[in-house]
Amino acid sequence: MCTLIKKYNVPGPRYTSYPTVPYWDRSGFSGDSWKASVKRSFDQSNETSGISLYIHLPFCESLCTFCGCMKRITKRHDVEGPYIRALLREWQLYLELFDKRPVIRTLHLGGGTPTFFSPENLGMLIRGILRFADRAEDWEFSFEGHPGNTTREHLEVLYDLGFRRVSYGVQDYNETVQEAINRKQTFSQVAEITRLSREIGYTSVGHDIIYGLPKQREEHVRQTLEKTLEIRPDRIAFYSYAHVPWMKGNGQRGFKDSDLPGAAEKIRQFELGEEILGAAGYASVGMDHYALESDVLFRAMHAGRLHRNFMGYTETATQLTIGLGVSSISDSWDAFAQNVKSVEEYEHLVSCGIFPLMRGHQLTRVDRQIRRHILDLMCRFETQWDQGLPEEIRSGICRRLTQPEADGLVELLPGSLRITHKGRRFMRNICMAFDLRLHQKAPETRLFSMTV
Repeated sequence: MCTLIKKYNVPGPRYTSYPTVPYWDRSGFSGDSWKASVKRSFDQSNETSGISLYIHLPFCESLCTFCGCMKRITKRHDVEGPYIRALLREWQLYLELFDKRPVIRTLHLGGGTPTFFSPENLGMLIRGILRFADRAEDWEFSFEGHPGNTTREHLEVLYDLGFRRVSYGVQDYNETVQEAINRKQTFSQVAEITRLSREIGYTSVGHDIIYGLPKQREEHVRQTLEKTLEIRPDRIAFYSYAHVPWMKGNGQRGFKDSDLPGAAEKIRQFELGEEILGAAGYASVGMDHYALESDVLFRAMHAGRLHRNFMGYTETATQLTIGLGVSSISDSWDAFAQNVKSVEEYEHLVSCGIFPLMRGHQLTRVDRQIRRHILDLMCRFETQWDQGLPEEIRSGICRRLTQPEADGLVELLPGSLRITHKGRRFMRNICMAFDLRLHQKAPETRLFSMTV
């Protein structure tokens, strides 16, 4: 295994989209083309599958030094009102494109720290969204909660508005690791907020746990997971720390590189976690996710409905996903668009009635075909070749998979490709073989975290 780690531990995308953001081609994208794509996607799918909303709430009171997300650090809560008003104005810009009321099938609050906002302001935001939309019969509303500041009032307000799933960022319970990443919360806090969520009626409670953190050792991973099993969340995201301190706005500079466990240590932490979770009845779902058989994510995987997008894994897929807020990414299936990353610029643009777009990408036919293959691999560990790829592209993919096949990571069959159990921990590397844009233009600088 150590030999494989050395061979495959290279920088690579996590494939929450294809093409990945650094390879978006802006030449075929404009504000007008984006609006036309959104309207077309809405007209095709709203009445049959509904739409998805992602709302980015960027504010945090303190900086977690492991975090690579777009955030704004402040203790001033007077930023809440103006930002929520801007979100609702952006929603109005999209509503003006539609001839009918949107049917919202999934809605997710991410951050940042969504529970930075008061329960009253979160309620005002969601009621403002739903005033002009309907919920689908099988809606799924979810949010990310901080164990240290999520209150009963947060949970009750959001529950009353239709939220049934919540995930809490735990990361690690060891105090030395928490000090290194500036994320401090006690086991009792996590246990109490999980208990309270279930008491109120949330049907899926998830915990996020990271391995490969600074100063983290195997014993810390074991202790964190053993404590987690005392609470027994419905699903667990157990994923590798992505070290990308070169990214603009990243806070990953509160520790030395020498504090990070090496690749071999990280893989041992992963294998330990996989063993503990498997023995406790958690099934592997896609990449980095584990769920009890009673959780809808597990059932979606076995029903072939598992989907992956910018928010990770979900049991429902819609053709149109609208991202509201700074840095949010929208997906019309034919195109991607990302909002500006400055709060001030975002609020100014929407106040002027302008879509706050920073960049985008119009997918080509080949983009859509490769995207389908990567989604199949990420969600079902296999893909079928009969998806219309030109023979020269398929031949190139197969050549790049020759070594993974020899290493027992994949099985290349006449009509399909299957990732072996051994290969699942190298899923990102396998998907990279399909990434035509990555191979057409190697990055001039390092863009991605290491795959192991």
